Amino acid sequence: MGPVGAGKTKAIHTISDIEVVNTDARATDETQLIKSSTTVSMDVGTLQLAGNDKLRLYGAPGQERFDFMWDILLTQSRGVILTLNHNRPDPVADLNQYLHAIEERMLRRKVPIVIAVTHVDLQPDRPLSIYSKYLQHRGCTASEILPPVLEMDARDKKHVRATLIAITALLEMAERFSTGPTCHRLRASGRGPR
Repeated sequence: MGPVGAGKTKAIHTISDIEVVNTDARATDETQLIKSSTTVSMDVGTLQLAGNDKLRLYGAPGQERFDFMWDILLTQSRGVILTLNHNRPDPVADLNQYLHAIEERMLRRKVPIVIAVTHVDLQPDRPLSIYSKYLQHRGCTASEILPPVLEMDARDKKHVRATLIAITALLEMAERFSTGPTCHRLRASGRGPR
């Protein structure tokens, strides 16, 4: 998930082992100032993992007028990568808007979330720490832990892979330690799920 132009479609194209199914259409609103086409339903790709496992990748449309797809995709999701464009006028406001949308749709269900920040090279004087600081102040009710913030170049396979490793590690941790004494110790120390 994330705003238009954050690199969601590009990241899926960069990493998918299959030809990506996308639903791009010509942009006809203010989006055309950013790019010529936009996702109107979803992008779908897969990444083959060891042991014949597959990671299914779904890219949600960034425009709020297609937010009905957010409902569908979040209901089915096991984890969320929230992709933010660091070059937007107020990317922290974007973070808040999309976290609110996720929290509203997830109700009481919690999933691992990773914040992937793109276009960092276009705003080198704006520190990535703005997102972590905001998350520490705001919190995130849709995730057991505060989402980690990673820089991601959506065109670079290594960057996208690192982001997927982060979300799969959080998924594994959530499955293994969601209950029991380890989870409670991590919560009490402030290092794990809350």
